[in-house]
Amino acid sequence: MKNYFLSLIALLFVSACSSIPATDQANGLAPTIILISIDGAHPSYLQRYPSPHLNALAQAGLVADALQPVFPSKTFPNHYSLVTGLHPENHGVIDNGMYDPEFDARFTMSDKEEVGNARWWGGEPIWVTAEQQGQVAATYFFPGSEAAIKGVRPSYWFPYDGDVSNRQRVETVLEWLQLPVAERPRIITLYFSDVDSMGHMHGPNSNQVRQAMQDIDAEIGYLVAGLTELGLLEQVDLLITSDHGMAEVDQTRHIVIDQALDPELAHYVRYSRELVSIFPKDGQKEVIYQQLKANLPPQARLLRKSEMPERFHFQNHRRIAPLHVLAEIDWILVRRSWLPDMIKAPTYREPRGSHGYDNEEPAMQALLIAHGPSFRTQTRIEQVRMVDLYQVMTEILGLKPAPHDGDPAVIPLLLRSE
Repeated sequence: MKNYFLSLIALLFVSACSSIPATDQANGLAPTIILISIDGAHPSYLQRYPSPHLNALAQAGLVADALQPVFPSKTFPNHYSLVTGLHPENHGVIDNGMYDPEFDARFTMSDKEEVGNARWWGGEPIWVTAEQQGQVAATYFFPGSEAAIKGVRPSYWFPYDGDVSNRQRVETVLEWLQLPVAERPRIITLYFSDVDSMGHMHGPNSNQVRQAMQDIDAEIGYLVAGLTELGLLEQVDLLITSDHGMAEVDQTRHIVIDQALDPELAHYVRYSRELVSIFPKDGQKEVIYQQLKANLPPQARLLRKSEMPERFHFQNHRRIAPLHVLAEIDWILVRRSWLPDMIKAPTYREPRGSHGYDNEEPAMQALLIAHGPSFRTQTRIEQVRMVDLYQVMTEILGLKPAPHDGDPAVIPLLLRSE
């Protein structure tokens, strides 16, 4: 049966890319991981949308019914939890946008200076673990990789540029694997944003997401065809993930959050469609809380920091605000200033997509496929957590892991025993 699936992979992939000169690198290749993130891909997309290359890898290797994201189910917290094995309260990247009361500074994904500032990035990402222990690491776009965390950068990295084509990203990965041994990375990250972007704009059930998933699947096919021609397909471990899923939302089901409180009483408010975080001015916490309690509808959950469910692991960091409003899935939180453009848009009543909700929601679950010499074959598992995968990568690479929140019982569930 295993040979059947390997043959299937070969048939699917060999025609997917141009010829790449064969090398002799396959002989004695040290353990190597390519960590791939397909941002916003829900595990159901494998069945719902054309993805023959991903499905071939899943059938031959290991696939999870769900990879549970950390809370909040946002892009930066989950990508960074994936590579550090820590919950956001332990690594400090608690949202895509943050306020730090100690620094009295704000962080947004679009602020390149702060994205590259190591003060925001706690914990130890896998590329730092590798570099500190004498291995070469390479990142082709990944949250945290633009900063010198613990004074260390990957040997190869790029500032994020969404205009770089997916094909160029894949070709660069293949080039890295052909470098001389001393320069060749052992841990490589690769990131694709298209599925998430189309999910936000058109909703997870759209033809646009279908096409984006098909396009990314073709890039995976190109990568595996390249690995095959280099003789590396069965020597390189592929760990294919997403950071979260996507929920379809109707924009008419919105809650105007800044009509439920007086924003002038807050020092800082982090607005998003799923989670609003509030730092009150001195002496105003209870006033804001009572305003929200009186004015919010039942589809918005009001939580003090101390009331966060324990399963969220979202209490013990100074960047976690004293007050939060969490939307019920399928509802969105909006500001008054957003309403005019939102309502007059021709697509106002068309489906959109959101994530950031309760991380136990089925729609928020992420994708996990693993294929390669270290992983179990023809295996399906129910669920693992985002924080469990860092330790799996250090085990494969023979590294001593930094402190993390992963469950060691997950390692034998994913890796071969021999």
